[in-house]
Amino acid sequence: MSSNHTISGGGKSLPMTVANVGFLLDRLGQDCAPLQYLRELTQNGKEAIERTGVPGHIYWDVDWIYYDLGDVMKLCVIDTGDGMTGEEMLKYINQLSSSGSVQSFAANYGIGAKIAAATKNPEGIIYQSWKNGIGVMIQLAKDPETGEYGLKQWERADGTFSHYIELEDAVKPEEIGEHGTKVILLGKEASENTMEPPKEAAAPSRWISKYLNTRYFQFPDNVSVRAREGWDSPRSDTDRNIQRNITGQKQYLDKHTEYSGVHKLETANVHWWILKEEPAITSNSGYVESAGHVAALYQNELYDRQTSRAGTARLQNYGILFGMRFVVLYLEPIKNDNTVLTTNTARTYLLLNGETLPWADWAHEFRETMPVELAEFVNAKAAGVSEKDHVKTIKERLKGIMDLYKVSRYRPTPQGVYLSDESSALSAGPSTGSGTKSKGGGGGIGSSVGTTAKGTRDGEIGNIYHLFEKQGGVSSDKVETDPFPIVKWVTVKDGSREDSDMEDRAAKYLPEQNTLFINADFRVFRDMIDRLCKAKETKQGANIVGVVEDIVHAWFEQALIEAIIGIQQLKGSKEWGEDQIKFALSEHALTTTVMQRYHVHIACRRDIGSKLGKVMESVPE
Repeated sequence: MSSNHTISGGGKSLPMTVANVGFLLDRLGQDCAPLQYLRELTQNGKEAIERTGVPGHIYWDVDWIYYDLGDVMKLCVIDTGDGMTGEEMLKYINQLSSSGSVQSFAANYGIGAKIAAATKNPEGIIYQSWKNGIGVMIQLAKDPETGEYGLKQWERADGTFSHYIELEDAVKPEEIGEHGTKVILLGKEASENTMEPPKEAAAPSRWISKYLNTRYFQFPDNVSVRAREGWDSPRSDTDRNIQRNITGQKQYLDKHTEYSGVHKLETANVHWWILKEEPAITSNSGYVESAGHVAALYQNELYDRQTSRAGTARLQNYGILFGMRFVVLYLEPIKNDNTVLTTNTARTYLLLNGETLPWADWAHEFRETMPVELAEFVNAKAAGVSEKDHVKTIKERLKGIMDLYKVSRYRPTPQGVYLSDESSALSAGPSTGSGTKSKGGGGGIGSSVGTTAKGTRDGEIGNIYHLFEKQGGVSSDKVETDPFPIVKWVTVKDGSREDSDMEDRAAKYLPEQNTLFINADFRVFRDMIDRLCKAKETKQGANIVGVVEDIVHAWFEQALIEAIIGIQQLKGSKEWGEDQIKFALSEHALTTTVMQRYHVHIACRRDIGSKLGKVMESVPE
């Protein structure tokens, strides 16, 4: 049987083009981190140096020629790489996905600087490059009328026009010999001082140094990087107006570490450091990340770096419950034949098989196999925290009403006599049906289908596979469990809490570790203690603060514990999904739990009165 249809077509495809490159660049530029262009231009310089096969240098500096002639500071970067000819610059700079290096999904995309730098500098980016001693210049800018990005056209001395022009040797930077490149960032307008730190900069006086040191783990041995600091000071002031060596985080961490190592997980290597307790933790924070934090490591660059409050939370999730200020974790994904590890186009985060990194999975595995040195360090820090044994008293108070919390738990076992659902395997709060007796400890598909199809689901429409839901849960044994979380009162004073952690919040709950951290510095607790201690007539020398503090903490702790146990009862409910439970146990929600005062005040006065008697007779109502 013959067919008149053409299978292959026999012709050529029509290549896809971009109708509005300006819009595309602006849109991609929005995906870049605010200071991403520092990385992109540094990376271009590093690759240019590596192509020469000899050691080289990268300098971030003020364009002093521009400043002397135009009286405005412009940021520039100079590298001693292989340089470019005029024709090469037309090709590599004015084509969106073009690069002097090999392009691949794991290497150079050829678009980074054009996206990250050009969109931040619509006034223009000047490229000056020398190759074989000959210097040429182009300017990439945004046309204010059309919105398109492209190369400025220059009129030469002979009356002809070109998109690049040759330069006199007088403007060649002294750092460049026969080859190298200088890139000048003009900003949004000609009068803009591009040496001024953007509002997003973490360390305004050292913003370039801080960004590059915290973006890179280390540089190749044959590439040195320096960045200008103190540019507002006179050039003769060599104490403040200096160029700092940029080394990346590794050199600093190795120099200031007490212990370090590499811990292998199934799909990642964890590089870890325990930092020394020394002034450098604070004094060096302006140009490196000098205190505890977490990041992903890939090709000697750092991604998804978490510091301050976010860093503390991630470290705690990895089992570093105390001493977070002194612990650094870099997780380096292990690439194999079955994984695709790359970055997004803007190189702002890593992708593993097209998905974000499995931070939670790594955390669980790391907690279970934590290096001995780290575990001992955390335990030593925990030993320094003042223990408050309130749980026993709270359990005694709640003993008579624990049935209201409906706390039960079932452990899945093949020969179990109970059937339990997923929610009843949690620390508290079974859903309807938990604890139903198992018929023979299991049940086959046939019996389940028959019951479902002719039983409670009869007549139901929609996804017919809903009819095949396994009935009654999994075979389990009922076990006694303690729904009460582990409680730790923490404070800045004893170093158990960082300033940024739980700032003006009452508490934090870590469900994976069933641990409740309560902020002893929270103003609600402090205000209650202060009020109860302000007795008009107390016995001279009587020290009641410690007693009052302990009583106040005990009652607020009970409120938080009850909230956590109660919320877990809602797991598995129709209206309480994972996100809702997470929100209900968040720092914000737990803070609202302790905002009521009346009953706590009464309970505290009663306990204080019984312990201190007449000493507290004049405590204000």
